[in-house]
Amino acid sequence: MNVKIVNKSNNPLPHYSTIASAGMDIRANIEEAVTLKPLERKLIPTGLFIELPVGFEAQIRPRSGMALKHGIGVLNSPGTIDADYRGEIGIILVNLSNDEYTIEPSERICQMVIAKHETVEWSQVEVLEESERGAGGFGHTGKK
Repeated sequence: MNVKIVNKSNNPLPHYSTIASAGMDIRANIEEAVTLKPLERKLIPTGLFIELPVGFEAQIRPRSGMALKHGIGVLNSPGTIDADYRGEIGIILVNLSNDEYTIEPSERICQMVIAKHETVEWSQVEVLEESERGAGGFGHTGKK
């Protein structure tokens, strides 16, 4: 798949780290370090603008190492970038740890996964077909 991208940062284009990677690392486009205090959230610019084909979205996800080691996540995870959005990609990072965390210029801050999606048309009905599961949810299969 070929996707148009404008890169107004000095960072390399997003790329896959390995042949089987689903996500591409996205880097912070900041001039100076930004510190996140505990429970603080900030919008971090990337300098990236994309044009996805209709029927696709870009999903923004946390980096597992930042989440595990430092408690840094993407607040609306996964964030969705729609095919018709043409603005700069901004990443809402949140610090869920008890310690401050400093984001450095060009630091890898999240992953972006391109995914196909469907557009549905609703068929309003009065009753749904029965299933084995029924309305069971939220732990209905037990603890083990």
